[in-house]
Amino acid sequence: MFLFSLGISHQTAPVEVREQVAFGPERLNSALQELTRLTSVSEAVILSTCNRTELFCGLHEYDPQPVLNWLDQNRAAVDIDLSPYLNQYDGLGAARHAFRIASGLDSMVLGEPQILGQVKQAYRASDEAKTLGKLLNHLFQRCFSVAKRVRTDTAIGHNPISVAYAAVQMCRQVFANLERHTVLLIGAGETIELCARHLRARNVTRFIVANRSLDRAQQLVKITGGEAIQLGELPTRLAEADIIISSTASPLPILGKGAMEQAIRQRKHRPIFIADLAVPRDVEPEVAALDDIYLYSVDDLHQVVAQNIQGREAAQESAELIIDQEVEAFSGWLNAQRATPLIQTYRKQIEQTRSAELERARRALAAGHPPAEVLENLARGLTNKLAHSPTHQLTLAAETGATDLLAAAEILLQLNPDENPDR
Repeated sequence: MFLFSLGISHQTAPVEVREQVAFGPERLNSALQELTRLTSVSEAVILSTCNRTELFCGLHEYDPQPVLNWLDQNRAAVDIDLSPYLNQYDGLGAARHAFRIASGLDSMVLGEPQILGQVKQAYRASDEAKTLGKLLNHLFQRCFSVAKRVRTDTAIGHNPISVAYAAVQMCRQVFANLERHTVLLIGAGETIELCARHLRARNVTRFIVANRSLDRAQQLVKITGGEAIQLGELPTRLAEADIIISSTASPLPILGKGAMEQAIRQRKHRPIFIADLAVPRDVEPEVAALDDIYLYSVDDLHQVVAQNIQGREAAQESAELIIDQEVEAFSGWLNAQRATPLIQTYRKQIEQTRSAELERARRALAAGHPPAEVLENLARGLTNKLAHSPTHQLTLAAETGATDLLAAAEILLQLNPDENPDR
């Protein structure tokens, strides 16, 4: 049982590389199934967000090459070499990486809470795909408790910043008074909902929510107010929007250069702010070249993040100490798993001895032997059988001078010869 992780993130690769290995919800189940069909992989979890794609695998034997090959085969563009952008960890390094991700210590926005929900979604997806095993189940249960402890015991989450918050902050660099403007939200997932809540807190009231599922868009409108529309209506509504924030799981861009050119003409060149928070991107990069359009991708949020992150950096040291403690605890659990087969074998031997002595006692009772005598023989037989092998090995250890084995036996059998009254 070996733990291995392989990933790509905002720290190792730009958005145009990350989007090549993003797994949308419609692809996730089949991807998990494919991963666990690899010879060396026994269990798998895939975490895929706008900032990262991470594969966590339990391996039968330590052979990560099939996982590397599989990810390379699943990139969208054949002319991109992923190897310079990948990070990989094994064993406790992989556990530490998972804990840091879940706690927000590896996020673009230090300590942002949204990643924990995404980690939980990845866990649930693996559970539904039946690709979770004992190793990854325990790892991710630990992730959840570590993240909770970091947020409870440190001040890392005291400043309310996230990718959604940063996007709204960036809006304010273009439009000073957000409440005067119309916001078009494309998508209706958690990131868009967070953006909507931040905008509502700044008195924005005019919302258009566009989503593939009209029902989901209408649910978000209950929070924001405004109007829900389907994605197909976007071309006729773009000109109404002063601010566009998009985060969908679409594998192809939703907003193209032509559509935005037309919208700008209809608006008589009044500016439009666009925050594309999706990976793969929802907005064609060429849109950035248009006059009167301010287009920002998730990678552009670094500047806003830097201004809001100082309060959390002070708490990072405390959070890292918690991670150290939890990695040590996970190490103890891993070590205990290695003893499981030995413990199972030992218990099986004891059970076989118990069954044999009990059967002998039953035959003696059936033959009419006194119960007291049968019980005495049962106790003596169990004692002799269970003590025979350990005492024989202890004698051999003493004869050969194996003092380390004798010292280990004192701990294992909880013995203290100095307290023996018969010595």
